[in-house]
Amino acid sequence: MLPQQRVKRTKTPEQALASLQRLCARAERSSGDALRLMATWEVDSSKRHDILQKLMRDKFIDDRRYTEAFVREKISLSAWGEYKIRAALRRKGISEEIINSALNELNPAANIERLTSRLQRKAKSTKYETPYQLKTKLLRYGLSLGFQMEQVLTSVEQVMKTINSDNQCDEDIFF
Repeated sequence: MLPQQRVKRTKTPEQALASLQRLCARAERSSGDALRLMATWEVDSSKRHDILQKLMRDKFIDDRRYTEAFVREKISLSAWGEYKIRAALRRKGISEEIINSALNELNPAANIERLTSRLQRKAKSTKYETPYQLKTKLLRYGLSLGFQMEQVLTSVEQVMKTINSDNQCDEDIFF
């Protein structure tokens, strides 16, 4: 059996507007998302800007509102750091001013606390032979979440201290 070819579905500007209104009513979308969708639907490039302006005027699309929701979701559910969030929003075509405004609302102390708890969970499930190997793996993991190097170093040191103090207690019992 041959794989089915996906048929490109072109839409008129009116159909694209109606489709985007339905999509935006169900979930937040950015202006970049809308432009990408219109490109896949092969909407005439001269009409894309007009459609986007109408969606923004009718409040179906609001990049500021989208960015705030995106930041809230990625922080609370995915525990992403500032760098990873910033990169994802740039890929979505959000302006730097809006990104900075949303990220300035973050609480740095809560970020470090969230990172530390993620690193503690990661340390429990990580296989390692030496403390150095664990520390390296935790550093990489923290950086992959998009946190700043200083924050990751602080959190890793804190996690390593708790692990060392836990191991110290166990050794005292047995020796």
